[in-house]
Amino acid sequence: MAIQYDLKKEDILKAMEFIDEHGVPKQNKSLEYELVFENGRNYPPKYTVAVANHLLTGDEIDTSLFNAIEAKTLIEKLGFDIEQKQVKYELVITADSVTSTDERFTMNDLGLGDNYRPLNVYFKKKDDDKIFRIRNKGEQKISNQTLPRLACQVFEKQLKHLSVEAKEQFPITRYRLNSEIIRGIFPSIDEYREYHNSIESVVYKYDNGRQFVLYCWNIFSTIVFVQECLKRFGDVDDEFVLIYRDKEIKEAIENKVQYEPNSEDESKGYLNQYSYDLIKSKNIIFRGAPGTGKTYLAKQVAADIISDGYVDDYTLLTEEQKKQVEFVQFHPSYDYSDFVEGLRPMFNEDGTMGFQLEDGIFTKFIKKAQDNYDNSKKSKDIIENELSTNDLLNEYFSDIEFGIDEFCIARGTKFYIMSVDEKHINISIPENPTIKTLTLNKMELLSMLKSGKEFNKVKDVTDFFNKQNGTQGYSYDLALFKDLKSKKIKAKRRVVEQEQLKPFIFIIDEINRGEISKIFGELFFAIDPDYRGIAGEVSTQYANLHENLEKKFSIPENVYIIGTMNDIDRSVDTFDFAMRRRFRFVEIKAEDTLDMLECLGDELKEEAISRMMALNSEISKVDELNENYQIGASYFKKLDKVNFEQLWNDYLLPLLQDYVRGLYDENGILKKFANAYGYFSIVTGDNNEINES
Repeated sequence: MAIQYDLKKEDILKAMEFIDEHGVPKQNKSLEYELVFENGRNYPPKYTVAVANHLLTGDEIDTSLFNAIEAKTLIEKLGFDIEQKQVKYELVITADSVTSTDERFTMNDLGLGDNYRPLNVYFKKKDDDKIFRIRNKGEQKISNQTLPRLACQVFEKQLKHLSVEAKEQFPITRYRLNSEIIRGIFPSIDEYREYHNSIESVVYKYDNGRQFVLYCWNIFSTIVFVQECLKRFGDVDDEFVLIYRDKEIKEAIENKVQYEPNSEDESKGYLNQYSYDLIKSKNIIFRGAPGTGKTYLAKQVAADIISDGYVDDYTLLTEEQKKQVEFVQFHPSYDYSDFVEGLRPMFNEDGTMGFQLEDGIFTKFIKKAQDNYDNSKKSKDIIENELSTNDLLNEYFSDIEFGIDEFCIARGTKFYIMSVDEKHINISIPENPTIKTLTLNKMELLSMLKSGKEFNKVKDVTDFFNKQNGTQGYSYDLALFKDLKSKKIKAKRRVVEQEQLKPFIFIIDEINRGEISKIFGELFFAIDPDYRGIAGEVSTQYANLHENLEKKFSIPENVYIIGTMNDIDRSVDTFDFAMRRRFRFVEIKAEDTLDMLECLGDELKEEAISRMMALNSEISKVDELNENYQIGASYFKKLDKVNFEQLWNDYLLPLLQDYVRGLYDENGILKKFANAYGYFSIVTGDNNEINES
């Protein structure tokens, strides 16, 4: 039922202020949804509604009168944004029971499985040994069909020895507890369709072409079948475990694929085997033939790690999570100023042009990661104090009329604040005969406020920053500090959660196309996995222009770097050897990313894989070529927009012509490639001559 409270938007805003000041009791933290406000803070919807009602009516704060969905609906109607939290559920099937950590699960409605996406499936014996699905070539790593296929894999011997009649009567599923049981394990799709007027099925292949075919439409639809297998063939305490999550809105529309780790000895629960490699090695380069999906894989791994194994589709990450990933593509013109830092032109207030030091994309990313790393080490009290001080300073500046309100340093010189940004306070000093404007470091004033100390003269400021001599800016910092203190502004105490350490992943596409030494400069040392943190501190080329001259550049432990490169790219020979030893090189073969072709549908996918494997086999037979020249699945993914003939003529043939240029009997080699691919008319030569094979 709908919530009966007569709440308005301002009531929710007051509730959020209450929560900012008093926090959220542990038992009232939300497991499923978050109210995401424009200040970047998150609030549990149920508790927020209960607090709003308490403030409006004086009633006790009671969250037991409504559920999370009702609170979510009410808050969304009032114009607020609600995000679903990334929660994983575990469903355990034994011979005697089926249980899930998801309280919505019920055996009385297996259709609920339409709303979920599988993340992992395994069979566990009494001794805790785990068995995972051994996939056929081109099979999805994890799908609605993985659970029944794993059951068939574990109990293949027992199932294939059942009589035809026993197979036809084998329980498969039921929609509800009081509905009829759907039965039948069939030897082929055709025989399956004689019994079921449906294309929704799972096929398990064994013994060189033999099959089990049974009804399957979502992740829960074969629970009855799996449990029956345990009852008949399993040992005591055997169980199947299904890890799953709610589908995102996009996934409810698009039938995207998720993945299962190939190794069972990892405890983190990532979806992709390469995620474990990156976590262990810090820096990885995916290398391989053209079109093997290296960039596609890099983004999958990043999403997998950032979401802690919840999704491996980058587009399904939350906006906050996407801030933990950065992507850049190297090219011959890319340099240090783009990547680390450099001087950029700027217009001064008087209209003249000058230069200012700006961080490059990598440095900006590292600073975000460093902030998270540092904050994760701070106590809750320290973080609350810092946030409250930030609020205090922002409130102070919000009451100032820039360019009008007058301030004065100790010796009587008047000045005006003209503007304030995240890092700087820009002031005007009209009475100063030499310097009319000055930029103050906002962080210095913030540090003075956070310290809780009193500052009465410039020497106090100089001593606080451990300087032998003060700067001109300290006089103005002191004046602003005293003015703020005199106003006795009281910032509300912020109640925050302890910040968790997060992974940050930087992806460098085509890493070998840039001039590595020119781009990284002195950072070769800092990116070494063995020298993260202060052990790898270096001074950058423009260190003398930094506001803090003593601050050095380093890369924190929570940063991971993925590079991609084509083995046959001519620029690979120039890849710096000093950089090579700082990366783990992982070869991605053509057959490693066949799951990219799932979007083509089963029939087209099978033909694409068949043609790709035949073509690659023929490429490997050419003495001057090798597996680094094989064609990857990314090329065949284009079949969702072109046909096989267009794929050959417009994409594959031009590439293959480059491969064989200068080799003996170019035309003969191309004809063999065409025959293997299944195309019997190829274009060769400068005159577009048609050669019939």
